[in-house]
Amino acid sequence: MPTERWVPTTAHWGAYQATADADGGVRVRPHPDDPAPSPLLGNVPGVARHDTRVMRPAIRRGWLTGGPGPSSQRARDEFVEVDWDTALDLVAAQLDRVRVESGNEAIFGGSYGWGSAGRFHHAQSQLHRFLNTIGGYTSSRNNYSFGTSQVLLPHVVGSSAAVLGYADSWATVREHTDLIVAFGGLPTKNLSVSPGGVTRHTSAAAAADPGVAVASISPLTADVPAGGRWYSIEPGTDVAMQLALAQVLLAEDLHDTDFLSRCCTGFDVFAGYLRGETDGVPKTPEWAAPICGIAAGDIRELARRMASGRTLVTVTWSLQRARGGEQPVWAGIALAAMLGQIGLPGGGFGHGYGSMADVGDEGPVLWLPTLPQGPNPVSTFIPVARIADMLLNPGAQYDYNGQRLAYPDIRLVHWAGGNPFHHHQDLNRLRRAFARPETVVVHETHWTATARHADVVLPATTTLEREDLGAGRRDTHLTAMHRVLDPVGEARDDFSILSGLAERLGARQRFTEGRSARGWLEHLYDKWRDQLRAQGHELPDFDTFWADGELRLPAMPENPPLVRFREDPEGDPLHTPSGRIELHSAKVESFGYEDCPGHPVWLPQERRGPLHLIANQPPTRLHGQGDVGAVSRESKVASREPITLHPDDAAARGITEGSVVRVFNDRGSCLAGARISDRVRPGVAVLPTGAWFDPQPDPQHPGQELCAHGNPNVLTEDVPASRLSQGCAGQRTHVDVEPFTGPLPEVTAHTPPPLHRA
Repeated sequence: MPTERWVPTTAHWGAYQATADADGGVRVRPHPDDPAPSPLLGNVPGVARHDTRVMRPAIRRGWLTGGPGPSSQRARDEFVEVDWDTALDLVAAQLDRVRVESGNEAIFGGSYGWGSAGRFHHAQSQLHRFLNTIGGYTSSRNNYSFGTSQVLLPHVVGSSAAVLGYADSWATVREHTDLIVAFGGLPTKNLSVSPGGVTRHTSAAAAADPGVAVASISPLTADVPAGGRWYSIEPGTDVAMQLALAQVLLAEDLHDTDFLSRCCTGFDVFAGYLRGETDGVPKTPEWAAPICGIAAGDIRELARRMASGRTLVTVTWSLQRARGGEQPVWAGIALAAMLGQIGLPGGGFGHGYGSMADVGDEGPVLWLPTLPQGPNPVSTFIPVARIADMLLNPGAQYDYNGQRLAYPDIRLVHWAGGNPFHHHQDLNRLRRAFARPETVVVHETHWTATARHADVVLPATTTLEREDLGAGRRDTHLTAMHRVLDPVGEARDDFSILSGLAERLGARQRFTEGRSARGWLEHLYDKWRDQLRAQGHELPDFDTFWADGELRLPAMPENPPLVRFREDPEGDPLHTPSGRIELHSAKVESFGYEDCPGHPVWLPQERRGPLHLIANQPPTRLHGQGDVGAVSRESKVASREPITLHPDDAAARGITEGSVVRVFNDRGSCLAGARISDRVRPGVAVLPTGAWFDPQPDPQHPGQELCAHGNPNVLTEDVPASRLSQGCAGQRTHVDVEPFTGPLPEVTAHTPPPLHRA
């Protein structure tokens, strides 16, 4: 009997080991040093050879026979499989045509980089490097996860990295913190995941039982850690509660006047707002209570408790993915500043505890091997969540962070390593937007909705089918990602695909620099090793590292910006206009944005449906990745994504456990399987994102379509968080739910589209 060959690899949900079976299957086991391995590993074995794998290059028939042009037949047409040379010739010809006729600005490099945990085979970096070698492309800026904060934080604390990159570890929190006040809670389901992977899930283990008192402010008890107190808040009203807490600190003289004077600017303006001097409304607990559903006495008691010891105020990323998403982040910073503990261990402000595994992780803040993308000769960009606006409204003007910009006229979309039909909002609108370009090219491993909306689909390898270097932010190890499986079908890695295109466009040498994929791994590793050696760290050569399978990353001295600033505000100022924490920003105020004025404010939102829908991240997969895996499939109800309703809301609608329901609003509808639980606040429904989009005719409403599989982004509104950030606002919306009584459509998202051979 041959010895099993287990090899190391990693994924966004963590490092693990894998082995291939004789029949081509794969088995996995956690990294031996991982204290809390991700349950998402259970999705891995069934994904690589699933029926939805893209096996060969495929061309949409209408595009193949009729040529490039706008088309409403995307995702409705059949595909014709062709050989690689034909596919690459066609794509290269279109790239060349568009850049000659319309300029490189007319090419949108749409990758959004969750395709691989590897440092080299990072689809976004590969695609952008390639497009830069042929003259550039229109790019996107910021991200869906915390894009609103990425724009706001530089105005308030000088940089987003000051908060996002240097969060105190959970060990520090346990040692120094008396109370965590968690707006958005501490949802441990998110702590499996980190971009690039995480070897030891210390955050997941710690957040489940922090060993510290926690005030969890969330409409969901799943966001409350062991021993935490649940403040069941009305969704979208966190800012009202934050302002009321701040008002108590101010009114009862519990705020740190020395810190506010020494390290902040604009507190007088913010304090005037709290007192009601600007709008006649003091932001008292009695004012906030009917808005947020938390008793005034509980708010007042919590404020006093916060001022009595070391308190960490943390805001999940989910709260900034909404209209006015800047406000809970800015108000959270203001609240922490009033306590005077920013820059102290275990105190101050945190952003993302419970949102991602690397926030609070114990690994070093360290530069990692990265594929250089080169300069982009095209300066045009869009905020990442505005893709549908761009495609539907070429030439239209919009505001962004003090600038007045215009959308380019995109003729060709080239997408790799992402699935916008998972993460974007108002998918029916996105379908209309994807009908406008002349050509859509997609690299995909599986027949996702994005692949089905393409004209040319190029089959890409999965992580298991290639070699790479793997590590995430604040990871403890660099992993030698060995290949586990041979490429399935005719799949190629993105580097190989783009090398073929570069050769046809006369740019192969510039793109590859004469290196193979393995040559690039060695080059990136050696360059990184040399940089660390210059800092006094000795690491093994590449061959030793590869044979060992991993190396422990060296400890690096941390020097967080906010710690340095607290110690010496004059000598080490922040990169803000004042050099201090800006509780009022004259610069932001000068932009004149009514949806993001110059200091934290309460911006009430209109209620547009009887139920408040939370479209959060699923516990059973990473976004849409792994939806065909066992863990994700086992979570389905009647083959649909589960929606959780409070018993009172279910009873009022005649909905029973396990039944299929229709979830709807004025943007769209979907089918979901009902789960009934008192672990959600009454009036709240929870439908996680990531079920593969499956648009079909609605049997109960002729002429309309619904998502038969339960993707909530047919319901979410495609609007920006504000004119400042233009960030994603897809976390929450309003809906109603009813029993579905029509003929039940079969879910088709997990079967490939009609395919024919040329």
